[in-house]
Amino acid sequence: MEILIDIILRAGRSAVELSLFVLLPIMVVMLALMRLLEARGALDWLVARLAPLLRPLGLTGLGVFAALQVSFVSFAAPVATLTMMESRGTSSRHLAATLAMVMSMAQANVVFPLVALGLDLGRTLLLSLIGGLVAAAATYHLFGRQLDASEAVLDEHLQHAQAADAKGVLDVINRAGAEAFRIAVGAIPMLVLSLVVVTALRSAGAIDALTSALAPALSYAGVDPVLVLPTLTKLLAGGTAMMGVMDEMLKSGAATPALMNASAGFLIHPLDIPGVAVLISAGRRTAAVWKPAALGAAVGIGCRMLGQALL
Repeated sequence: MEILIDIILRAGRSAVELSLFVLLPIMVVMLALMRLLEARGALDWLVARLAPLLRPLGLTGLGVFAALQVSFVSFAAPVATLTMMESRGTSSRHLAATLAMVMSMAQANVVFPLVALGLDLGRTLLLSLIGGLVAAAATYHLFGRQLDASEAVLDEHLQHAQAADAKGVLDVINRAGAEAFRIAVGAIPMLVLSLVVVTALRSAGAIDALTSALAPALSYAGVDPVLVLPTLTKLLAGGTAMMGVMDEMLKSGAATPALMNASAGFLIHPLDIPGVAVLISAGRRTAAVWKPAALGAAVGIGCRMLGQALL
């Protein structure tokens, strides 16, 4: 029992430190910047000019906004946009393409904290964008081609706060700070639970046994066996939990920033059990197209992995 209590306390300390001292300050700055650009109309301007260029890939104006949200806010931010797309008459085919793009891109709530630990931000965002566009195109033109493509007359105007004066700017910043705090605090339970489970499995020797069993095949494929732990954590508990495990591995010397960068393509994206569950909660039609979207997202993630290998 004492061993279990010690594991829980150490996991809780690590989770709180990561959430409040790494995730929270970064998310406050990024969300405040994102919301100010949104309130000033800069995002409306950008979406209006990018949407016609990306339309052949299966993305609408709101789809472009979803890409900005997942890249600079969090993986859960596009849920509201997907819900809006459903209610405004976006076709199932375009919904699937947008969902695939979101599931294959690197989520900001993992990327920016890991930048503080050595992740290459420019390379990660560039490959994330390429992977997202490939995923959208693969879903729209291949995996989701049988879906309904008929659309209602779309209203793609984005509803957001205004920042015309100092009070408006302060209100936007305060709301962004509150949103960042909710994201950071909301990550603590999953971080604690995942770190407790991972630490307990490691103490019991289960992780070492699994790594040893897979080591020959992974070494033959050129994959470092140390990635078994973060990959398993990511698939079962999500990107935030993986971030906590990676933080522990970097501190202990089990992983290096170079290894983290090399594995970013398949470790940093919302295509995992918690991520898919959150994203398909956007609505009935979004949930109905998750299978073709997941296939397209897998293609986009494959492109990101190839890009990481080449770079």
